[in-house]
Amino acid sequence: MNLRFDEKGLIPVVTQDYKTKEVLMLAYMNEEALKKTLETGYVHYWSRSRGKIWKKGETSGNTQRVINIRYDCDEDALLIEVEQKGAACHTGNYSCFYRVMYSMKEEMPASSKILDELYGVIEDRIKRLPNGSYTASLVKSGEDEVIRKIGEESVEVILAFKNKNNKELIAETADLLYHLLVTLAYKEVKLDEVWKELERRRKRSQKENS
Repeated sequence: MNLRFDEKGLIPVVTQDYKTKEVLMLAYMNEEALKKTLETGYVHYWSRSRGKIWKKGETSGNTQRVINIRYDCDEDALLIEVEQKGAACHTGNYSCFYRVMYSMKEEMPASSKILDELYGVIEDRIKRLPNGSYTASLVKSGEDEVIRKIGEESVEVILAFKNKNNKELIAETADLLYHLLVTLAYKEVKLDEVWKELERRRKRSQKENS
């Protein structure tokens, strides 16, 4: 491998969520930033505006843990797959590419990856506690209020089920899932841990039924 840095000593870096494959941001590295990234396991970039190396999340806490680093066929660009903590974009959006200029495709159907994205946003809200945020307001109210909301939303799901109202059931289930994610983030339990537990149970069930 002989990476080709440009005349300014920089190489473009595309950063991608390793689970959802969503592109998070485009930035640049110099050799020293790449070295720090490899040494620490957390992404470091070169700031062209400030003229210095910066660790992603050093101020916001929204760090990027390296999972995989690839380079392209011309050896002049990097693709880094990361575990993103919180939002990647300084605007508070999960990805810097949140605006659509043009698309000829219909919107892709929603999938479970929205839970990973939502969890990241919730983590960011809990960390920053911005004014006007429902998540921040809920967390500021304390643990008892967080627990009470889970009970309240659980009852709403039960009532929607009993009322045989599927539209209401969908809405109340979404509310319950959101508050469960808040609970996990409040206790600093990663959503990945829940996915791993579900996978463990599935494999055990398959083994028992084989």
